[in-house]
Order: sequence, then C-alpha cells, then structure tokens
Amino acid sequence: YIPTRLWGFSGHVQTVLHSIVGRVKCPWPLGERVYLSLEDGSTLTYDLYQPLKEFEDDITVAICPGIGNTSESVYIRTFVHYAQCHGYRCAVLNHIGALGSVQVTSSRIFTYGHTDDFAMMIENLAQKYSNSYIVACGFSLGGNLVTKYLGEKHRIKPSNVIGGISICQGYNAVEGTKWLLNWQNFRRFYLYVMTENMKNIILKHRHILLSEECRQRHNLNERDIIAAATLPELDEAYTRRIFNFPSTQELYKWSSSINYFDNIEKPMIFINAKDDPLVPEDLLSPIKDFAASREKTCYIELAHGGHLGFYEGGLIYPNPVTWLDRTLIAMVGSLVMIHIDPTKQAMISTI
Repeated sequence: YIPTRLWGFSGHVQTVLHSIVGRVKCPWPLGERVYLSLEDGSTLTYDLYQPLKEFEDDITVAICPGIGNTSESVYIRTFVHYAQCHGYRCAVLNHIGALGSVQVTSSRIFTYGHTDDFAMMIENLAQKYSNSYIVACGFSLGGNLVTKYLGEKHRIKPSNVIGGISICQGYNAVEGTKWLLNWQNFRRFYLYVMTENMKNIILKHRHILLSEECRQRHNLNERDIIAAATLPELDEAYTRRIFNFPSTQELYKWSSSINYFDNIEKPMIFINAKDDPLVPEDLLSPIKDFAASREKTCYIELAHGGHLGFYEGGLIYPNPVTWLDRTLIAMVGSLVMIHIDPTKQAMISTI
C-alpha cells in the first residue's frame, strides 16, 4: 500500500477527506430498495445491487455501513460499483433513521450493538438467494455489528453465510469512549462531529422519537438530548433509555464486539490502520492476540490509511479506487475460495 504522496501519510488528512469528499469520481450504482417490517414496528430498508458481469460463483456481499451511513454514502457507492464490476451482488443495510427519505415508524433508531437489523437483512437475502455465498462486510460501526452478529451464540445464522470482514472498528466501546473523550490527536473533535450527526438523526425524526408517549415511556428529556456535547452524554440522555440499559457502561459492554470473539465460528478478516485517529493503537492489541490464536482469523494492519481512507496513488489526486476497495474484493474472493476448498486456508492465513 503506497498512500498518495503529498498528504496520504497523514491519518488525519485521510480521515477528513474520507468524511468530506468520500471518493474521487464516485459512481452512482443502480439498485432496488427492499422494505422489511420488523416485529417492534420499525421499518428496515436495504438496497440490493445485482452484478454487472457473470462470475463462476454466486456471491453476495452483505454490507453494514459506518455510523449514520447508508447506501447513499460515497464510499459505499464506490465499493458497491467496484464489487458489481467483479461479478458480486451487493446488499447495503440502511441504518434505521439515517435515510432522510424513509420515515421512522417506531420509537428507536440504530445503535452500536443492535444486530437485529443486520440479521434481518441477512435472513431475507438467504431466502432470496439460497444458493449464494454470503460474505458479511462491515465498515467502522458496521464492522463492530458484523463481528458481534457472527459471535452471538444465541443467534442462528443461515448456512450460506461463509465469513465476515471488518474494517476500522474499535472493538471495545468502553475503552474506546475513554480515548475519544481526550483532546489528544484531536479525538474530542471527531467525537463532537459524530455526536452532532447522531443528534441530527434523532431531531430529524423528533415527531416520533421524541413524541409525548415516547418521552413518558422511556423517561426522555428533550433538552438533555439537545444539550449533549459528547456521545456518552447523548447515550445517557437517549440511547441507553430507549434500549432499556441501566447505564451507558452496560450499553457499551453489550455493544462491544470484543466480548463476542470467542463464539465466532466463521472465518473472519479484520483490517485496521495504525494512524486511525478514531481507533488508537492500544485498542488493537485484543484483535492481534485473537487473530494470532485463531486458525480461521486474519488480521491486516497498515501503517497508514486513517479511518476508512486508504487513498493511494498520485502526488495530489488519488486513484478513483482505493487500496481498501481493491483489497476487499480480493478478500471476499479469498473467503469464498477457502469455503469451497478448505485446503487453501493456509494461503489467506499467511497474508
């Protein structure tokens, strides 16, 4: 991986460009939107994109985006188009509340550890494409959800889910929150941006999420929600009450994928960058130890790339396709390959 020469060696620049620009020359893939009604009254949507070329195997990439992101996010669109061009079908979960064009129909939106939405999309895909190999792929928050989903002991996964890929997640919300509350490495600034994005989603649907009935049932105070300056404050005022947790610490513990590692049975690939300003190196030790002790787990760590950036090529202007896009396509193919022929597992373990 060779970052863009002039600025690609800065994790901050990579992260900020990813947040503001996304990708260079981003395509807009054409797909269909699927609507699912959940038991709690929520309306779940995911966007389905068919492959643009034939491939010898039927492969579906089930994508879980980052916090507040959807199928309309630039980096998701770029990866989907690139995957379609390689013969893969893609399904992208739209986190409940994140799409402005889809109304919230229950008293909740998405949160860090609530895997039911992703599980419902997977089940629906397994019914539609029973002969397809399904690979779960999660970005940032989505990586945490994918890992937690695959590690949840009580959850029955469809047999055609063959593995998962996690990109730039922090693994431990309890410890990660402590780091984000520090000004070191501008983490408090990134936390502020994420907090404002979450507040905007809640306030956008306030007529339902903060209705009189919801406020009374969950003991919500709208002023506290609006005044929240950090995610822990917002989670104390809103999230932990909606999901019936006694404290934010209990919410974060339940949400953290690190607590579900031992129950993961499918092959998994984890990708992180050392210069990711949102995920300090101290949070990467558990996944390194886990990958070193597990035969079906691969951990890839890069010196550069920032948070979901991984721009490469050029002096100033990077290539339209990032290192991450290219690598994910190869990794999906690798997971399918070792599923079909387990004797080739050593090839991916030595990457």
